[in-house]
Amino acid sequence: MDYTSEQSAGIAAIGAVGGIIYLALIVLIIASLWKVFTKAGKPGWASLIPIYNIIVLLEIIGKPTIWILWMLIPCVNIYFGIWAMNLLSKSFGKSEGFTAGLILLPIVFYPILGFGDARYLGPAAAEAQQGFNGTNNPFGTNNPFGTNDPFNKPPTTPQA
Repeated sequence: MDYTSEQSAGIAAIGAVGGIIYLALIVLIIASLWKVFTKAGKPGWASLIPIYNIIVLLEIIGKPTIWILWMLIPCVNIYFGIWAMNLLSKSFGKSEGFTAGLILLPIVFYPILGFGDARYLGPAAAEAQQGFNGTNNPFGTNNPFGTNDPFNKPPTTPQA
């Protein structure tokens, strides 16, 4: 198929505009991750380095570094990636709906997390282990179990 010079110029213009939009979206995601890392007290530049950014993300969500192995195994990484995004949204006080947004529309939800008013509350794993207290209590102040709530006790460490 032969293209005229006008058609070639039009195709090149479409490619150039697409490339600029693609680069703008990449810069937006990188800037958003940079802000998320700095909100969590980690260096923002860590979001730029492959593999290391996953390690820092694991520190933010309170999971052990061994998870990096699970993140590198094909098919298994999908499960652990979704779990990590859920813990990231929980670490910033967001719900499961926000997790779905992070997974399905990261171009929208990462900037909301990074540039919005979300505050880093600490690793979600640590909050989950503390039991239901304060803002983590799903019953609010009206606990149906009263003072004998078995879920409102911190975990006990085994004595050696």
